[in-house]
Amino acid sequence: MRTRVYFDQQLSDLRDDILLMGSRVEAELTLAIDAYNTLDRQKAREVYAADKQVNQARFDIEERCFTLIVTQQPAAGDLRTIVTALNIIVDLERMGDQAKGIAKVIPHLLKSPDQPRPPELVQMSEMVGRMLNQVMLAYAHSNVDLARIVANQDDEVDALYAQVFNQIMSQMAGVDDPDKVEAAYELLRVARELERFGDLSTNVAERVIYRVTGSFDEINVDDEE
Repeated sequence: MRTRVYFDQQLSDLRDDILLMGSRVEAELTLAIDAYNTLDRQKAREVYAADKQVNQARFDIEERCFTLIVTQQPAAGDLRTIVTALNIIVDLERMGDQAKGIAKVIPHLLKSPDQPRPPELVQMSEMVGRMLNQVMLAYAHSNVDLARIVANQDDEVDALYAQVFNQIMSQMAGVDDPDKVEAAYELLRVARELERFGDLSTNVAERVIYRVTGSFDEINVDDEE
């Protein structure tokens, strides 16, 4: 009985560590968007520093998971919890990479700071930030319904991405200034990073559902053409 209590506490600590990692990724995204909105190099550099913390958190949690598997020999339900954790931290780390990708565009945008920036990018950033926040709540409370709500929001993110893509392609048509062409391309990169961030939030939502139900269902799979 004492061993079970200890193991339950370890699983609780694992959940808390993942929630903290999620909050760090959310803060990194907020910082990256702030750097993008203000074209602030210093804030962009701060994103890099924040991403290192996210990466370290992933490795620390991964080590904790492996230790639990080796020392506790978890049964099916507990093993599913640990495997879910291992998958979620990979997706969270990748979300941090997407935020860092946004920070990387700042020097390029500064070459043409008057380049029109699609307002849908702000909408996308707000939406994917909300998706991450909600999916972490779903994970914390094993809330399958909320996880499905998060996953279904990804269609809206994809629709906004399509709008941004069309706008930027129109902007680039007939433009000869290489700095403006580069800036337009980098804006498209911001959109792509945000779109990918939404995909990764959907991945986490799927993992939450799997942990609770034991069934893994892909959500919002693109139809074959």
